[in-house]
Amino acid sequence: MKKWIIVIVVVALLGWAVYDFVLSDDSAEEMPTETIEDGEAVEAPTGDGADENLGLERGDTAPDFTLETMEGEEVKLSDYRGQKVLLNFWATWCPPCRAEMPDMQKYHEEDAEDSDTVILAVNLTDTEKSESDVDEFLDEYGITFSILSDEKSHIANMYSAQALPTSYLINEDGSIHNVAVGPLNYEAMVDQFNEME
Repeated sequence: MKKWIIVIVVVALLGWAVYDFVLSDDSAEEMPTETIEDGEAVEAPTGDGADENLGLERGDTAPDFTLETMEGEEVKLSDYRGQKVLLNFWATWCPPCRAEMPDMQKYHEEDAEDSDTVILAVNLTDTEKSESDVDEFLDEYGITFSILSDEKSHIANMYSAQALPTSYLINEDGSIHNVAVGPLNYEAMVDQFNEME
């Protein structure tokens, strides 16, 4: 009897995982019809100025957005065209994010300037207990790369970043090279950026 209960629970969990995966794919296909400006969703341009390859899959153009850094400076993803970008979604309460941050800082210090790459780490600010938690985390880990504040998780939702950390590696032309769900270590970052050359 216990074996049947376990089998039913496992089958139900697998069914939910498949359903969630399919639902996530559907929402990811719908997302590129909008862009984010100042943290709010707006309809993406259509017609001659629109990018028909906008999406979240490898080879698609990464959806543009504008967010503020923790210091209040406005940052737009498309401003980094011509550079390789590691777009990382994270939170202070996420243990794998905590494990990944020292490697991201190491990459930033040792490789980013020489290889014309940039790290943009998007904090899901609305999931934090307080903004001071983020500041304390950044001080504790000595983080010096750009931290963006996603106050309503619009950008995380736009990029289907449901599991943290999630990273998008974006080519110089703005296209998505790869998507990594889970923490990246230093060596993986070096390898991913080298593949983009």
